[in-house]
Amino acid sequence: MRRFFAIGLIWIGCALAWIVLGSAVIVRSGDATGRLSSEVHQLWGPPMAQQPPSAEVTAQAPATPAPEERSEQDTGKAVAIPLVGSDIAVGLSLEHRKKGLVWFPTYSVSFDARYTFQNPTNEKQTVDFRFPLERDNALYDGFEVLAADGHGEDATVASGVATWRGVLAPHQHKTYRVKYRSRGTERFTYAVSSGTGQVKDFRLALTTDFDKVDFPAGTLSPSSKELSAGKFSGEWKFKTLVASSPIGVELPQKINPGPLAARITFFAPVGLLFFFFVVAVLSSAREKRLHPMHFFFLGTAFFAFHLLFAYLVDHLEIVPSFAIASGVSLLLSVTYARLFVGWKFALRELGVSQALYLVLFSLTFFWPGFTGLSITVGAILTLFVMMQLTGRKNWAGEENRLEAPAGCASPYRCAPTATEG
Repeated sequence: MRRFFAIGLIWIGCALAWIVLGSAVIVRSGDATGRLSSEVHQLWGPPMAQQPPSAEVTAQAPATPAPEERSEQDTGKAVAIPLVGSDIAVGLSLEHRKKGLVWFPTYSVSFDARYTFQNPTNEKQTVDFRFPLERDNALYDGFEVLAADGHGEDATVASGVATWRGVLAPHQHKTYRVKYRSRGTERFTYAVSSGTGQVKDFRLALTTDFDKVDFPAGTLSPSSKELSAGKFSGEWKFKTLVASSPIGVELPQKINPGPLAARITFFAPVGLLFFFFVVAVLSSAREKRLHPMHFFFLGTAFFAFHLLFAYLVDHLEIVPSFAIASGVSLLLSVTYARLFVGWKFALRELGVSQALYLVLFSLTFFWPGFTGLSITVGAILTLFVMMQLTGRKNWAGEENRLEAPAGCASPYRCAPTATEG
């Protein structure tokens, strides 16, 4: 019992060491990611959030209005001109960029939209149109506002808003085309309406040169979508819609070494627990009694993988860092164990167990979403194998070993009864 208690203390000590290492990796990678994100946004642009245009007419107040004759138009209050149609085409082109040790999903966007406004009044109106743009670290190439006949409007940009002026006859519909090329990082969103306003005759067609498209929480799902040849195309189409949720797309993220190393480190105690269990059972079944100090050094060899991997990824790519750390950890364990259990047990039982519960368990973190399932399946298979290998083991000790009768698979099966003979 004291032996198992000592091994348990060794496992707890290793688990605490992994908690410290994982926390250090998170702090280090978090500081780097926060600092580098700001630099990438300055170089390539922030996540884009495009707002729809708006239009309004401001009536000029008379020179000497009578107080009782004043109306909303007399007071110079802005009257909104409704947006009655939107036909938008957005194309995203992904390019992962590495800044320092962190990968960022950057993209180029081509935006081409046709907006239709209607004058709801019985009078001819001079209307001011506004199209919001990004304020900080934004770049717009080929920005144009075109009338329906293709004539360019004289749009001015100030304080993150493009403005132009047009004249609408009574109840006239007028369409403007807005187009530009820009770039951003991480995600692209389009606000279908300002606040919870009503949207009419809305259509947005999105195409990408990648197929791993994710829609952030709180965004609208596409009305239709299609995946083909590594590309995505989706369409959002609404006749009439009242919604405050935007349309959004999150770009696929490459595996970053810092967060990956932290996740692997925090799950390491689970792998070590399986490893200790299997080694203890196999050594007992093979009649090779191990001292708690043996488990201590095997645990440190296990820990060496995570320590080396956490700092190798600062200088090498993820795959070679993982391979080197795995090889070093296995070499430490096998060359140490062969001194007291021999090469055969060290390579076969101990080496294979460490490859399973250290290397393969850690590899599952390269495929998010499958880690928990992999650990569950591994635990069940481990239990099955250990039960089969030790089913005939006499755990009561050699002095109380039962002899199996002829033709019986176990001393606990086919045992002759007291009346036999």
